[in-house]
Amino acid sequence: MALAAVLGGRWMAQAGVTLITHGLNGNADGWVQSMGFAIPASVHFPGTNYSGYRLAFTSSNGNYYLTATRVAGLVPAATDSGEIVLALDWRQLADGHSYDTYQVAAAVTPALLSSNFISELEGHALAEFPLHLIGHSRGGSLAAEICRQLGTNGVWVDQLTTLDPHPLNDPAFPLDGLLYSAKDAPAETYVNVLFHDNYWQDFSWPVNGKSVFGAYVRKLTNLDGGYSSAHSDVHLWYHGTIDFQVPTSDSEASLTATERANWWTGNEAQGQQIGFAYSLIGGGDRTSTTQPVGPGFAMIREGYNQWWDLGAGTGNNRTALPGNNGDWPNVIKFNRINTNQVALGAALPVQFYYQWAQPETELATLKLYLDADTNPFNTNQVLLQEIVIPGTGAATVNHAAMNLTVTATNIAPGFYRVLAQIIAGDHSRHLYAPEEVEMIEALTLLRLAITSLNAAQFQIGVTGPTGQTVILESSDDLQTWTPLATNQLADGHWEFIHTLSTFITNQFYRVVLP
Repeated sequence: MALAAVLGGRWMAQAGVTLITHGLNGNADGWVQSMGFAIPASVHFPGTNYSGYRLAFTSSNGNYYLTATRVAGLVPAATDSGEIVLALDWRQLADGHSYDTYQVAAAVTPALLSSNFISELEGHALAEFPLHLIGHSRGGSLAAEICRQLGTNGVWVDQLTTLDPHPLNDPAFPLDGLLYSAKDAPAETYVNVLFHDNYWQDFSWPVNGKSVFGAYVRKLTNLDGGYSSAHSDVHLWYHGTIDFQVPTSDSEASLTATERANWWTGNEAQGQQIGFAYSLIGGGDRTSTTQPVGPGFAMIREGYNQWWDLGAGTGNNRTALPGNNGDWPNVIKFNRINTNQVALGAALPVQFYYQWAQPETELATLKLYLDADTNPFNTNQVLLQEIVIPGTGAATVNHAAMNLTVTATNIAPGFYRVLAQIIAGDHSRHLYAPEEVEMIEALTLLRLAITSLNAAQFQIGVTGPTGQTVILESSDDLQTWTPLATNQLADGHWEFIHTLSTFITNQFYRVVLP
């Protein structure tokens, strides 16, 4: 299973906005807040600090309004991770009668899209970041409906995680109508969701969850211990994929060594290679054919968007949106094409998938940066290139590749992240490539391999950064050097055969830059 590695060229954790929410008659005081606090302490977290907010409803003149209060960490512009964790508390609306999840989502979605909802974001909207929505029980319905409403505004959601989703009065739960009048939004996987993972159980009747089509579905079959309630144990199980301590607590129940041994399969490594491992922060390969439960069970890639070919093939595993007004442009997926070190002045190849549901005659701007961290709002990134890209329409996702060039005048050697920002009108979104890049001095990556073919011929292999132009020179006294050939390393390697015109006792070779 591909998880974050350790050195240059690695797949690195990426940050964004993670929203966690509860279900029926719940609140964000206990496990929701505890899960939020666990995220910046996870082993894969891409920084040393973050911003944590509590979203809650307040009542005024009979109406409810969503508010945000920072409860942990620093203001967003001061963090190195760029991660924002939101604990969504909708307790006043969660009794199963007063409001359904369509209505609650209709209050939350505009806040995510607003540039003034959180004043500490200084005019930025939460939707500018990659979004990961995590919902338990009715919260799974709420998270899915937020995804749908975001999609109608043109916003892609990087990840939806449903924990024992239980939309009230869903056809799967016929007994709900005896107790509750609210009819919740379905837990669907919409076309604007890149990856959906769903964890559920069906042995705590009548409070069961459900399998959701289009997700990577992991049915949990052993949840002894914990809360002694399998429905609640599902979110404790997921907490255990963020916090690996033994024992650990979500402030309401504990995971001991016994649960660690029994709740996960061997492939899941007691929670370390499942669940949160497939978030942007966890860094797992979501297009993987890995089957964590074993042969015959679901592959991770089954939760990856296959409506378009984004790396996991194609298939009808998403629910269409009722519409898409194209307000927001999206870089959906952004990668370095290779993971080698890059010399200053050499090419840095990248590729990206994007969607902006506007006609091709409309133009958006794509800006590409090197950044020393994963926060696009702390202004320490360096612009490498800016291009204009056309609208795609709602029925298409475009793919493109390009070479970036990093000059020594604006970048020092070191480790960086590559950042893509797409801008259309007054809306923009950001996405970091998961592969870190090590920028090095131009000469430190050029290598020669010399092989004697016979008494008069030598084969010289030159290895270096793709796109780098080099000059091969020879000398018989190390004083006078003669150019032999010039070549651009199209694929990072070049073979040259030098035939000597006369017998020479000593022959030396070197490679230099133009």
